[in-house]
Formats: sequence, C-alpha cells, structure tokens
Amino acid sequence: MCGLVYGGYLVASTFCCKRTGKMKRKPHCFKECDFWPILLAVFFTILAITASGLVLGGSARFHSQAKTVVNIIIHTANEASETIYNTTGAMKEMRNNLGATTAATPEASEASGFLTSTSKKLDVEAADIESEARKNRHLINKGLKIVYVITTLTVSLNLIAVIALSVTGILQFQRTLKVLIAVCWFLTVLGWLLSGMYFFLENFSSDTCTALESFQENPYNNSLSSILPCDELLSAKPVLSDVSAGIYKLVNRVNANISAMQATTYPSLAYVCNPFSAPPDYSYQPNNCPANSIKIGDIPKILGVFTCSDANNGTCKDGEFISGSDYRTVKAYTSTIQSLLNAYPGMENLVECQSVKDAFSEILHKHCKPMKKFLHVVWAAMVLLSIIMVFYIMIWATHTHHKQELHSSDGSVNPQSATANSNSV
Repeated sequence: MCGLVYGGYLVASTFCCKRTGKMKRKPHCFKECDFWPILLAVFFTILAITASGLVLGGSARFHSQAKTVVNIIIHTANEASETIYNTTGAMKEMRNNLGATTAATPEASEASGFLTSTSKKLDVEAADIESEARKNRHLINKGLKIVYVITTLTVSLNLIAVIALSVTGILQFQRTLKVLIAVCWFLTVLGWLLSGMYFFLENFSSDTCTALESFQENPYNNSLSSILPCDELLSAKPVLSDVSAGIYKLVNRVNANISAMQATTYPSLAYVCNPFSAPPDYSYQPNNCPANSIKIGDIPKILGVFTCSDANNGTCKDGEFISGSDYRTVKAYTSTIQSLLNAYPGMENLVECQSVKDAFSEILHKHCKPMKKFLHVVWAAMVLLSIIMVFYIMIWATHTHHKQELHSSDGSVNPQSATANSNSV
C-alpha cells in the first residue's frame, strides 16, 4: 500500500511539475515544487514529534507499572518463604529442646522425627519459592529493561533523524539528505517491529490479567502456580492441623493440672489461654481468651515465683516447688511454642493462599487496567509514528527525485533550440 501511495504521489508530482517547451514557466514550477513538499514535511515533522512523545511517555508509564507488579509478586513470594522459614525455625528449636531435656522415650523419638521431617519438607518448599522468585524477577526485569531501552533509543534516534532530515532538506544538502532518508527508512522498519512487539505485549498483559481473575476463583490449579505454588503449599495443611491439635491438647492438660492445684494449694493460680478452638476445627483464636488467663509465652513469668533459686544452693523456700532445671525446660518449651504461634497466622494464610490472593487482587484492581491502557497507547502511537514516517520519507524522496530531474534538465541541451540557432546563423 505504501508503494502504491508513493507511486501515485510521484506521478502526481511529476505531472504537476512537468517541464514544457516554454522556459518561462520553469521558475514558477520550481517554486511551487519546492514550497509544498517543505510545507508537508514540516507538518509531518510536527506529527512525528507528537507521536514520539506519546510513545516515550506511554513506554515510561508502562515500565513503571510493570515493575510495580513484579515487585508485588516477588515481595509476596519472599514473605511466603520467610513465613515458612520462621515456622521451620520454631520446629527445629522445639526438636532440639525435646532432645536436650527429655529422655529417649518412644513418644519423644516420634515427636522429634515428626518435627525433623516436617521442617525439612517445608524448608524445601521455601527454598523452591525463593529460587523461583529470584529467577523470575531477574528474567522479567531484564526483559522489561531491554524493551524500554530499545523503545527509547529507537524513538529518540528517529526523532533526531526526522529533525535533521527536515533541516537538511530545507537547506538543500542533497548528499546528506539521501543518507538521512536511508536512516529514516531503517528506523521506520524498527518502528513497525516495535509496533508488533507492543501488540504482543498488550495481548499478553490481557491474558495475564485474565489468569489473575481465574486465580481468584481457583488458586490451586492455575497457569500462575509456577510463580507461587499454592497447590504445593496446600500439602502443609495437615501439618498445621497436627500442630494446632497438639497445642490444644497440651494446654488442656496443663489447665487440668492447674485446676487440681487450685483446689488444694494455689486457688489464685491462673489458667493458660488456649489459642485454639475445640475440635474438629482447631481454629486459631488468640484473642478469645478469658480475662484472667495467661498466654503460653507468659508462663515462665508466672512460674518464676514458684521456682527454687540457684543462689540458695538448690534449697527451696516456702512456696517454691519447681526446680531450676524444670523451670528452664518449661521456659524453653513455652518460648518455642510461642514462636510457633507467632508464625501460625502467616502460615495459615499461606496454606489457604490468602496472601497470594491479596497480592493478585491488588494487581488486578490497581495495576491491570493502567498497564493495559499504557500498552495500548504505546502501540497505537508507534503505529501512528510508523505511518507518519512512511509518508514523511516519501515526501523527501520525491522532492529529492524532482530536484535531480531539474538539475539534469538544466545541464542538457534542447535539440530544437540548437537547430533553430543554427538556422538563424
């Protein structure tokens, strides 16, 4: 189509500026053929500058939005791996305390084995998430940077070439004009290639946002599972159930002993708050504790009053019935359990994929629409710029062609004029 337009324009210009046998019309034709191409070239230069500004502005906005989306995803992945590491750290600490403070009973060995295998499995999951996040972040950021740099460089060079071509054409530097026309053709081809690339990116972003919508409905079987594998994290749900059930039963046993002590010796002894609801749910409810209960992490503070002082060579005073070694054991266990409870909400959200849903929901509602809009602006402006460049180059190419014709005709000899001159002699 561009070739047909160029050919039609060339024929029309040639017909308009066709030399006749009357030499007196030549100056008028020369001025007319100079004026209109330059006027059109200036007009298309302004259009090219405007389109270039739209491309550069839209590309910068898209790059910013895309980096924000990537940072949200990577931040969510890092938080997920950190939550898992916090949980496994508490499990390892509990396992170490269990091995250091209890005898080698079958129950202790079973608990230690469970904690070891579970922590290793979760550590593998965390390492995989961390590795995938790091790899994807590097690849995506590298791709975005390449697209942004190529777009900025191509459009900037094209803008410089357009202005230089206009100045050179007006000043009638024919050799430089031909070189700049060739350069502009090359940059125009790059512009069309970039248009195709941004068309692909626009479709890709639309598909990604559609995938985010489907992720909200089913996070466990989705094309985005490779980034944040909710289906694999779901395997940790039985572990959480076992942990919550174990803590629930442990607190109930402790409270049963406290009830016995309240009935005999220590009526003011407070109960321990059970952070989990009754079976079968075992829901984590740390804020539903009675006012006169204490948290698991505060147990050492209460027991410190009843602990024998080491300063008295192990001799216990009245009301002190807990040995120093037993106190240290209880303190180690309660601090470990409290660390596990502190990590429990994050782990629960992770297993339910709630943190991932929240992150993707933020992307879907705050960044998808602007990102697609800026991509569409860049694509449309790039197509417009490429079309403008085609007509702009044709104008200067045609103008140069007519200049060459006029120059060659000025240097030639008219046969009829030569015959007339010889006859007159």
